[in-house]
Amino acid sequence: MEANAPKICLVAGATRGAGRGIAVALGAAGHVVYVTGRTTRAARSEMDRPETIEDTADLVTAAGGTGVAVPADHLDPAAVTAVVDRIRAGHGRLDVLVNDIWGGDHLAAFGKPLWEQPLDDGLRMLRLAVETHIVTSHRALPLLLENPGGLVVEITDGTAEFNAEYRADVGLFYDLAKWSVIRLAAAQAAEIGPHGGTAVALSPGFLRSEAMLEHFGVTEENWRDGVAKDPHFAISETPAFVGRAVAALAGDPGRTRWNGRSLSSGELALAYGFTDLDGSRPDAFRYITEVALGGKRGDAADYR
Repeated sequence: MEANAPKICLVAGATRGAGRGIAVALGAAGHVVYVTGRTTRAARSEMDRPETIEDTADLVTAAGGTGVAVPADHLDPAAVTAVVDRIRAGHGRLDVLVNDIWGGDHLAAFGKPLWEQPLDDGLRMLRLAVETHIVTSHRALPLLLENPGGLVVEITDGTAEFNAEYRADVGLFYDLAKWSVIRLAAAQAAEIGPHGGTAVALSPGFLRSEAMLEHFGVTEENWRDGVAKDPHFAISETPAFVGRAVAALAGDPGRTRWNGRSLSSGELALAYGFTDLDGSRPDAFRYITEVALGGKRGDAADYR
């Protein structure tokens, strides 16, 4: 493949949030981006939100790439196989796989010990957040590995360093789900590295997703008004920031140096020089560790 040729990408779980931001950033880099999810213009997933994969695909195309929306439930191996077969038939290759499937917000029971959490909800969360990633990689990696240089990005919440201690505030199921995705990246790095592939875990910081903006009662245009509700919202970042992190990795011929690493959007912004939409480089995990949790006096502006 020529150095400047469009890459063929699959962003699994691209309906909204980080997945949408990643898909659009890959589109802005001129790539072909297959976007999957359960919510379409014809039907909604159990999350019952309005964002659709068709909307994401349109945004990818508008950004300069080629967006292709493919409905898929990533708990269904046959459905994922159909997505991969479609990519193989259309392009004969897969260069970038992003596992961003989640869909567990409505199942979270924060601030409760295990025995007080609904067991069915917790187990469903693990299926949605971990099993979906395994199914997708199992089906997609053979195509990705047919050519050297493939990239796998496992999207999670929190870096390995940040998640090393049990996050009691989010509870066992959420903590386990997000830690497991980091382990999935490490496992895939060990297995695809010898074949010329690269796998990483990547976490956004305080993400201003569609749902988070609603939670704070703001829009992207007036998001800073949310700081009155939570001063730490000042360190938040748009989905475009983690999207630009993935695009930078995809465009880096030396990305194998990151193989097996747990990374953050802020860390990669410093390494590659990209910014968020407002021109800043929010380093959310350093801010959270030092200020929000560590008690250090500081302003979010000092970490942007």
